[in-house]
This record gives sequence, C-alpha cells and structure tokens, in this order.
Amino acid sequence: ESTFIPQISKLQDTEDNNWDEYLQAVVFAYNSGIHKTTKYSPYELVYGRPPRLPIHTRPSHFSFHKPSDYFTQLQNTLRIYHRAAKYNIIHQQQMNKNRYDQNRPDPHYNIGDKVLTRIYGARGKLDPKFSPIPKIIISTNHPTYIVKDTQTGIQFQIHVADLRPIYIN
Repeated sequence: ESTFIPQISKLQDTEDNNWDEYLQAVVFAYNSGIHKTTKYSPYELVYGRPPRLPIHTRPSHFSFHKPSDYFTQLQNTLRIYHRAAKYNIIHQQQMNKNRYDQNRPDPHYNIGDKVLTRIYGARGKLDPKFSPIPKIIISTNHPTYIVKDTQTGIQFQIHVADLRPIYIN
C-alpha cells in the first residue's frame, strides 16, 4: 500500500480523481522491477522468467521433447530463483542487523546491580525518563531481567533496553 500511493499520486490529475486509471501500470512497474533485497522482480519469482514487454520480440519457437518438459523446466527454474531470493533476503537481513548493532550498546547486568527503570505512560517533556528510585537486579536472563523495587519490594520483569546502570554505594 505505502509503495503504490506515492507513485499513483505522482501520476493522477489533481482536479480529477482518476487514480484508478494508473493503478494497473503502477502495479506492473512494481511487479516487473527488481527488488533490492531479493535481487529479483516479483514477476520472476512467480513466473520463472523476466516479464516480456510489448517492445520485446517473441521467441520464434520453443523446443521440448515432451509436453511435460516445460513444466519440469519451470519448476526447476522457480526452485533456483526462490532459493537464491531466500539467500539474498537472509543476507540482506544480516547486513541490516550488523549495521544496526554496530553502534548499539549491549549492557549486561549482574545479580545485585542497582539500576534505574524507564517510566512509561504520559509524562511531560521535562519529566524524567527513568525512575529516580533504584531497583536491584535479582534474576538475569539477558536481555530480560527481574528487578526488585527497593522501597515497595515489588518484583517485575523488564527488558535491558529499559534499564540504566547507576553507580552508588
């Protein structure tokens, strides 16, 4: 949806609500374009070949020894395309993860460490993001921890992203 709307809005007339006149062309452009992640077009992944445009010449003949040869060849081609696309997706995801993790801290806490916890809910711009009351780590299973409120004794589970270390004696 979010891919098609900007493309259609570029094409439609501002006075007329004629977006539907461009929908088929926009969908075809999307389906025939090579996607960055898979390195294949959706058309190729469905039909096992690049899309043929009106400007392309048609092949003069196909030669198959048996009628089922085409189907077998198509199955093999699709299997190869899908395997390669899956590899490309996994590779791209790993690259994205590595880039994301490159400058991200990954703090680990030990039992007994004192931490501050993120305050959720409505708060003003100048209100603190973290509770001023220290909590104590009582159980670790990184990235989730069980913390205990030092005043109330209440225990709760919290993700490492919602913790900040404090250094007090």
